[in-house]
Amino acid sequence: MRKIWVKVDPWRKDMATAAIEGGADGVVLAPGFADKVKALGKIDTVAEDGDLRPGRDVVFFTIASGADEDRIVQLSREKKVVLTCSDWTIIPLENLIAKGADVIAAVSSLEEARTAFGILEKGVGHILLDLQDPVTLKSALLELRSAATQTALETAEIVAVRPLGMGDRVCIDTCTSMLPGQGALVGNSSGGLFLVHAESIDNPYVAPRPFRVNAGPVHAYTRVPGGRTRYLCELCAGDPVLLVDYTGSTQVGVVGRLKIEKRPLLLVSAAVGDKMISTIVQNAETVRLTGPDGQALSVVGLSAGDRVLAAVEAHARHFGMQIDETITEK
Repeated sequence: MRKIWVKVDPWRKDMATAAIEGGADGVVLAPGFADKVKALGKIDTVAEDGDLRPGRDVVFFTIASGADEDRIVQLSREKKVVLTCSDWTIIPLENLIAKGADVIAAVSSLEEARTAFGILEKGVGHILLDLQDPVTLKSALLELRSAATQTALETAEIVAVRPLGMGDRVCIDTCTSMLPGQGALVGNSSGGLFLVHAESIDNPYVAPRPFRVNAGPVHAYTRVPGGRTRYLCELCAGDPVLLVDYTGSTQVGVVGRLKIEKRPLLLVSAAVGDKMISTIVQNAETVRLTGPDGQALSVVGLSAGDRVLAAVEAHARHFGMQIDETITEK
């Protein structure tokens, strides 16, 4: 997940306030101002009197030549390394990412931030943003925080839907009001995750709850930031989860709470080409998968031949991370 620090040196209360209100992860300060920031809101501070100390926890490094790259890679294994370069559109940052360095790119404009987050498609995961006024800062943070990434979705054809009896079902209540066509990726196997639609649709049974995804049983996987999956039952308040729409646009949501209740369940099986995937959902009209056009399709009305969206991947996972080894999930 992207992390953004903001430089507030020299000290300016309006810039510190804008950083906190804009959702920055930390601020870099001159000595003596960490307590002033903590009085405004809870946020990491990088300062001699802060949570992270320059020299001990964080190293500031200016790239002078390609010869610095190996030193930076080594440093990044021991400390947080903030890098400054005259032009992030050229080779140094690309090389460092390719070599596996986990670095923080110092940038002084929104355009440089976009470039740093997008280099080699993967981009850096962390920047230090140095802007000059609070309005520009809050606008930049809003864009960088909400910038959508893409998740590849494929069309799956329903093969069968059958009742299973009772089980422990998880609702994910997020801190985001989702739109029609948007939900979370859930499935029995990490190799096939269905786009389960949010409860954003009007129906005669219950008022819409666009913050909620009635996701599936406790054992099911869901996709979270960083290319990982987690079991639904592992999530708790404050955890990040991926919210995806029918076009594949993805944003990070925050879990507000989980609701785990015993409910009747359905097994949904589908095919993507010659690959079989499945998920289990609550047997209720208000639970919906998502069609290729973004339409919400109630699971109780699904039948063989219907088409829904799913994220399919070739590699198995271990502790939520992709690995290239033989693992069979049925």
